[in-house]
Amino acid sequence: METTAEKKYTFKDFTSDQEVRWCPGCDDYVVLRSMQKALPEMGVKKEDVVFISGIGCSSRFPYYMNTYGMHSIHGRAPGIASGVKLANPNLSVWIITGDGDAMAIGGNHFIHVLRRNIDLNIILFNNEIYGLTKGQFSPTSLVGQKTKSSPYGNIQQPFQPGELAIGAQARYFARIGGNNPKDMSQIFIDAERFNGTSLVEVLQNCVIFNDGCFTHVTDKKVKEDKQIYLEHGKPMIFGKEKDKGLVLNGLKLEVVTIGENGVTEADILIHNAEEKDPTLHQMLVRLEYPLATGVIRRVEDITLEERMLDLTAQVKANSNFHKTDDLFFSGETYEVK
Repeated sequence: METTAEKKYTFKDFTSDQEVRWCPGCDDYVVLRSMQKALPEMGVKKEDVVFISGIGCSSRFPYYMNTYGMHSIHGRAPGIASGVKLANPNLSVWIITGDGDAMAIGGNHFIHVLRRNIDLNIILFNNEIYGLTKGQFSPTSLVGQKTKSSPYGNIQQPFQPGELAIGAQARYFARIGGNNPKDMSQIFIDAERFNGTSLVEVLQNCVIFNDGCFTHVTDKKVKEDKQIYLEHGKPMIFGKEKDKGLVLNGLKLEVVTIGENGVTEADILIHNAEEKDPTLHQMLVRLEYPLATGVIRRVEDITLEERMLDLTAQVKANSNFHKTDDLFFSGETYEVK
């Protein structure tokens, strides 16, 4: 991807002149500003950035970015973004999607773009509800959750986006609270620099139809004790006093207190986001206490574009045809009168 050192951008360079039409207090504002602040640090030319969205509240995103973009159709943003990236590999391509857009009508597109490992980025706004269509349950809504379409409580088991993604062979998965702009911007920068498909799940609050859905882990009063922010190569330690950590007890992750029962910092697991075996990454994704945030998985692998170029070179090297006429006149021919 072509980068530039000639011009130093600011967030204002990526801010469009369109009125932002989200509900006051929505975390979408945080994601938008975090992206606008991250882009100048990525070293990518503004004219090389493209945002492709589907349908949903989050999908208004391209209008608010002073870049190229497309507000596409429901669930199909990965297909359109794949075409954009394969047609012009120099572009920095971002997919903006919600939990319903990505994992309901767009479920097949979502898992297959992850499987193929095209060098693009996905931001998944997860508020566990359909917000744009006024509050129906989504694929991530909790069992028992009362919504406009489940007035007596949702009876469907929800998807876990990270678990689904890693099961679809995602090489990069990160998760961040919607009220954490500083770390969010850094994750966006890291995702852009990753060579392959990156997926960032944002735990995004919907103040109208599912207010407080992640407050139990994202509220500033509790997040240090309820979340663990993972960093590659560092011990899995959390808590206000930094005295809690994760160890592996058999086939389960277990929370321990450093200084109790002979537990020392040396006993705490070291986070390895680059481990190819996804077993521990899946365990971290499924962990309810503490909730794992940060970059959980970051495994370099050959991309679809690289495989395509390698195959094309092999076919050309072994082909007897070097121009179209060679193919047309290679066997029986017919004269049409």
